[in-house]
Amino acid sequence: MNFLRFDSNSYIVYDIQFNSLKHIELLMKTAYNKREHWEQEIVITMQSLKMVPTRVRVTSILKRAIYSGEYKSGQELSLTAIAEQLGISRTPVREAFQTLAAEGLITLRMSKGAIVNKIDQKFIKDTFEMRILLESTAAWKAAENGLPDADDYIAKLKDMEAHLDTIDDKAYEDLNQAIHMAIWEAADNQKLSNYLMELWNGPSTGHAIPEEQKHYRLSTEEHIQLLEYIRDHKPEEAKEAMARHIQRSEENVLAYLAKKEA
Repeated sequence: MNFLRFDSNSYIVYDIQFNSLKHIELLMKTAYNKREHWEQEIVITMQSLKMVPTRVRVTSILKRAIYSGEYKSGQELSLTAIAEQLGISRTPVREAFQTLAAEGLITLRMSKGAIVNKIDQKFIKDTFEMRILLESTAAWKAAENGLPDADDYIAKLKDMEAHLDTIDDKAYEDLNQAIHMAIWEAADNQKLSNYLMELWNGPSTGHAIPEEQKHYRLSTEEHIQLLEYIRDHKPEEAKEAMARHIQRSEENVLAYLAKKEA
């Protein structure tokens, strides 16, 4: 079994087979049948995926916590406490705080960590507008360049689709993120990938919205269609499919936010 871990150089590294960073295999466990406690390992191969800086991963974790409401408006965040919780040094957490502050998610306090800012609809819309612009471009370029693992991802999605009634949230979220990152990689534009990595708000918001299974089913169908367009080198269709996919995610987040504020 392979596990995600942090190393001393502030990078996320993976225990990998073949000792190759260009063929990273994440082994994820998902319980497709919870009553029988039967677990199946899904292997996701992310070709040529570079090591992700820890500050980026920490930023993503904190964004998810803020968006989901785990960290509430006005709550104090301790740099030291978060570093200890994640088992890493204070440096990547401090860098993540700076990124979140620049995006307006938190307000830094001198030597006292940070305060979580209120997330309003304007902030959500601005964030997703940028994701639509950039990630639809990535889908276009991926369709032009090709994505060798497209069929493998489609097969995994169809297998997952057949077991959605017992799907494990973590398995869904990991596969979702792996697919998006594979598309960025296939776009072959490092600056574009970097911007998208900064915008990425962590795993899917599906866990935070009503009708969870409906969200999973729609998202899986959208991913399959998107990957088919990319595999078949249809850039215009891929671009539009990505835009629709992210737009629906935005609607889910806004609906969840409105429900919390009601």
